Amino acid sequence: MIKRAHLAALLLVLSFPIMAHAQAQIAFGGLKHDSSLPVEIAADQLNVDQADGSATFVGNVQISQGSMRLSAGKVRVEYETGSDTTGEISRLLATEGVTLVNGAEAAQSSEAIYTISTGTIVMTGDVILTQGQNALSSDKLSVDLRAGTGTMDGRVKSIIQTGGN
Repeated sequence: MIKRAHLAALLLVLSFPIMAHAQAQIAFGGLKHDSSLPVEIAADQLNVDQADGSATFVGNVQISQGSMRLSAGKVRVEYETGSDTTGEISRLLATEGVTLVNGAEAAQSSEAIYTISTGTIVMTGDVILTQGQNALSSDKLSVDLRAGTGTMDGRVKSIIQTGGN
């Protein structure tokens, strides 16, 4: 039989953040997303580089694709190259404080790379992911939007609400 003191100590330990060194697989039900939807971008400024076929949006950049929203201070848009492409977006490289929101899930980081063709987003630099009242942090978050799954790499810290007061 567990004594009350032991039970209280066990509950206290379980309420502390969980630390891990390797990798954490995460379910991203809210981040499951159709990456073939049109991408809409709004910003304070646009700079186009004809030499490399890119466009850089600067200042309060807001990107939407379906229900997914991404905001950042600066986003470089790279386009597909080749004779069979018609200016389709290849990758979005977001910097200067990135926030990704879809449904009840949100992630923040210093930088993010969204590769449209594969439906993957890689977020790096002080990554924080919130899923409802739970939060996770790490050095890197890789999200597969098509599968609705992700992996957190580096030092992973999680805070999981147990439902108690």
